[in-house]
Amino acid sequence: DKGLHRLPDHPLGILKNVIENYFCEVDPSVSFTVMDDLSPIVSTYANFDSVLVPADHVSRSANDTYYVTKGSVLRCHTSAHQLELLKHGHKRFLVTGDVYRRDTIDATHFPVFHQVEGVRVFEPHEWESQNLSSLELASTELKTTLEGLVRHLFGECEMRWVDAYFPFTEPSYELEIFFKGEWLEVLGCGVMQSSILDAAELDGHRAWAFGLGLERLAMILFDIPDIRLFWTPDPRFSQQFKSGMFRAGGVGMKKFSSYSKYPPCYKDVSFWLPQDKNFTENSLCELVRSIAGTLVEEVKLIDEFENKKLKRTSHCYRFTYRSMERSLTDDEVNEIQNEVRQRLETDLHVVLR
Repeated sequence: DKGLHRLPDHPLGILKNVIENYFCEVDPSVSFTVMDDLSPIVSTYANFDSVLVPADHVSRSANDTYYVTKGSVLRCHTSAHQLELLKHGHKRFLVTGDVYRRDTIDATHFPVFHQVEGVRVFEPHEWESQNLSSLELASTELKTTLEGLVRHLFGECEMRWVDAYFPFTEPSYELEIFFKGEWLEVLGCGVMQSSILDAAELDGHRAWAFGLGLERLAMILFDIPDIRLFWTPDPRFSQQFKSGMFRAGGVGMKKFSSYSKYPPCYKDVSFWLPQDKNFTENSLCELVRSIAGTLVEEVKLIDEFENKKLKRTSHCYRFTYRSMERSLTDDEVNEIQNEVRQRLETDLHVVLR
């Protein structure tokens, strides 16, 4: 319920508004409906089946997705609203919202982040008037539109399209930019599967769709080093961002100025994996987050070996604890780590070493 993407002076809100304004300006004759307050609790049908996620796909596992009930989840992507909005007659829309996934713990991953979803539906007369196939028109406009968005955000830069796979689009692409000496993926997109349009009673139409992560782009554009900073109440962070501070292409835009980073505290734990082989790193990270919250900066596997005689596997993980606002005391870190060790045994059924 934080609604970070709706705060005008928050980096996520700033970037969201920049993207929305771009789509309003790129072609004034084609208006996009903007939605940013749809409920993050959706049905499993909307989250998976409506966007053609296979029944055996790993993302359906409780190891990857937060289930609210057997039939509802915290949405994994804003694409969960595509079919519903199409059925309600929306043919050009942007959806921004918080999405949830169980994931690793490091400076670029968090169990909740924010996405922008865009959909554009074409009528048959649009490709017929240009003497193009529906696929040619959708693919060409998709790439042209998103290349323009990237130039608006990053300025003139080297770009490349990479073939990708998403169950709800075909063909599917990822757009990468060459930034600071390496290729970075900035968004995924494609031409929507016809079966989704058919289910929305839009037979004979074509559409493109794209999705991008706001945190990923904001960290690049504003030089924000740790994803946890988006959630901090520290005024040293929040006061650096104001609505309207973005400059097209990043020209002359003020970057985030890091303030004093408090010292980290490292704790290692070694254990034998349970013999039922149900242990996953995601379950470990979820357990640590449930105890330490945002005080845990990273969880990293630093050693693994197999004892062939015992037929058991041992893992050693290093936990990095660090507050964004203050120095942690030994007592509070030890208290956290002791609870982690206890819960590893009771909840994940490992054997501590």
